[in-house]
Amino acid sequence: MDIHTRFAPSPTGRLHLGHAFSALQAHDFARANGGRFTLRIEDIDGTRSRPEHVAAILADLDWLGLTWDEPPVFQSQRLQRYAAALDRLRAMGLLYPCFCTRADIAASLSAPHGPEGALYPGTCRRRADPDLSRPHSWRLDMAAAVARAGDLVWQDALAGTVVADPLSHGDVILARKDAPASYHLAVTIDDAAQGISHVVRGADLFAATHVHRLLQALLDLPTPEYRHHALLAGPDGTRLAKRHGAPTLESLRLAGEDGRALADRLRKGEVPIGFGQIEA
Repeated sequence: MDIHTRFAPSPTGRLHLGHAFSALQAHDFARANGGRFTLRIEDIDGTRSRPEHVAAILADLDWLGLTWDEPPVFQSQRLQRYAAALDRLRAMGLLYPCFCTRADIAASLSAPHGPEGALYPGTCRRRADPDLSRPHSWRLDMAAAVARAGDLVWQDALAGTVVADPLSHGDVILARKDAPASYHLAVTIDDAAQGISHVVRGADLFAATHVHRLLQALLDLPTPEYRHHALLAGPDGTRLAKRHGAPTLESLRLAGEDGRALADRLRKGEVPIGFGQIEA
């Protein structure tokens, strides 16, 4: 098998040590197996993506000593692919428009919880003659989609054979009111279009694979192998995240830290004092 991995950051903020660790995992797996490594910029969040963050991503990865084998791919240049996938799912009768806000869903006493929080209670699935002139997202009718796809599995380097359970996610959004495609749809389409053989990413995205495996089946796309690695955690024991103010690679770079030396320490499992690893 020809090995092809990718690192796919969103330019919505600066990269941190957790991103460095994940990028190294994907980069080094490809290099160790004589494969290719691709950089994909997931920039379809028009309200938060910034050109300056793209420039910082490129500078940070170069500082770490990472190289990629083709020019970076930008999701914002691939919107027609996502639209075609949505049209196909819509033609199958598997999508419905949703007008609910997050506040509407949070206020619903009937909303159960899944891997990513409150599940959508299906309010708009039961709506007759929706007014598509109003702002709306498009949701996947999960029960109908699972019935169509049947039983599914995927292979994970650590977990082995995993039986997909997309129903646990409820009716996920595939196109948002403010973005042409959700993470679930865009990443599935792009991994297939780019011929990604191994998806190397953090354990925090393990649960999302249940949805991605379903979309692959519905859209007749190949299923890559998955390698969900441990996450870096901060001094408080929680995983590093942009929204929690994790120390950025840019700040380390500008402070004179040697990026390649840092990368080598991360490869050895050596993290800065106060940091650690967690499985999810």
